[in-house]
Amino acid sequence: MPPEEEHHIAVRLDKLLADRGMTLTELAGRVGVTIVNLSILKNGRARAIRFSTLSAICRELDCQPGDLLVHDP
Repeated sequence: MPPEEEHHIAVRLDKLLADRGMTLTELAGRVGVTIVNLSILKNGRARAIRFSTLSAICRELDCQPGDLLVHDP
């Protein structure tokens, strides 16, 4: 995807964290990702996510990838 193109993926990390009563800092520690990188993901500024990171987030939040990421045209 060229840099000037905008993606249409919405990240529902805030909702999932609130539903689980978990903080971003706690999730970062459990997943082994920096809070800065999770914040970038949470704010929709991430350009990519590793499957291993996505899998770890889903494991810790007890969710499916579709609960976390949705296409929002």
